Amino acid sequence: MGVKGQVKYFRTSEETKEPRPQIDGPPPPPLLQQNFTPQQENQPTDHPPPVQGVQLEDDLLEVKSQNEGAGNLSNDGLLERGKQNPPKSCQAKSHIVFLKTRKTAGSTVQNILYRYGDNRDLTFALPRNGGVMLGYPKYFNPNCVNQKDLTHFDIICNHMRFRKSEVKKLMPEDSFYFSVLRHPVPLTESGFIYFREFESFRRFKSLDDFLDNGQNNVSVMHHFAHNTLAFDFGYDNTATADTSDLETIVNQVIAGIEKDFHLILITDYFDESMILLKHALCWSLEDVVSFKVNSRAKQSLTSVSSITAEKIKRWNILDWRIYQHFNTTFWNKVRSLVGEEEMKLEVSQLKELRAKLTSTCLKGGHSVEQKEVKDKTLFEMGQYVSTLYSSI
Repeated sequence: MGVKGQVKYFRTSEETKEPRPQIDGPPPPPLLQQNFTPQQENQPTDHPPPVQGVQLEDDLLEVKSQNEGAGNLSNDGLLERGKQNPPKSCQAKSHIVFLKTRKTAGSTVQNILYRYGDNRDLTFALPRNGGVMLGYPKYFNPNCVNQKDLTHFDIICNHMRFRKSEVKKLMPEDSFYFSVLRHPVPLTESGFIYFREFESFRRFKSLDDFLDNGQNNVSVMHHFAHNTLAFDFGYDNTATADTSDLETIVNQVIAGIEKDFHLILITDYFDESMILLKHALCWSLEDVVSFKVNSRAKQSLTSVSSITAEKIKRWNILDWRIYQHFNTTFWNKVRSLVGEEEMKLEVSQLKELRAKLTSTCLKGGHSVEQKEVKDKTLFEMGQYVSTLYSSI
């Protein structure tokens, strides 16, 4: 029994076009370039769309997105190469737990999982009553899931506040656990704009106003306003840069995430993340390809200064430290599981495959803004429908 009859449509793919910020620790030299130029991003599908984005000034590194300029596809055989099976020694994983974090291109990954499972008639742990969240912001528990006659599922990938002991009650023992993180500077700016009408933000005139005065007006417990990544992973999000036992808290959170998850991806390196996921799951290139839909318009981008960026890091210190650690482990896994040269090759192939599919599947070779979609039934019950291919 698969998702057919339970998931009628796919949610929109949202390939990130955000910049790749420099972080402390050893960066991957072959992939980093000078200057930090944030680009467009796509938004989750369960809230109103944002009205602006972020551009970081020259006092931060500008890093051009690796997700742009795929170029024209001249080799018609690429689609067949994308379908090639993984090595015989590798067996594809189909029991998957994806912790979908906010503002991190999680809907793109979710859509990839929906497509993979739908093609193979896998079962999904879906929210009750046609919702999009699994009890969020409360901790996950099995009662959030539309179980019907099932006791276990193949894939779970909707928004939740993670609690592994409860997730394990519905998922097989051999399930693969993974999630995705995003640099807290663009993450915070994007969240401030996206959730601007929420009580946590609407009283403030600007992001700087919020960062300067928010601690006096906003409960640091609010999951949209403070250390949102730590909150989604199931941890207390109240730590600040001035917390006396900050180092102990950081070490405990990082150790807990490492224990519970097999892989942590990085939104700021989305294509590399998809290739790493492909290898970790023993999937094909076609299984992890997507194309951008519902991306932020260039004219909506605003600026975040280096001073504001430092304020964000202090305000979301726990998220910042989590990101620093797992950015390093991400590149260690790239080198050990894939290799830098092979990563470059497969990222290039992924871009070419995406360009070919975009040309084939999207009229005019590009997506349209949400306001230009004429058939409003495509947005019923929060389900954004994209014209994603299910097979080629």
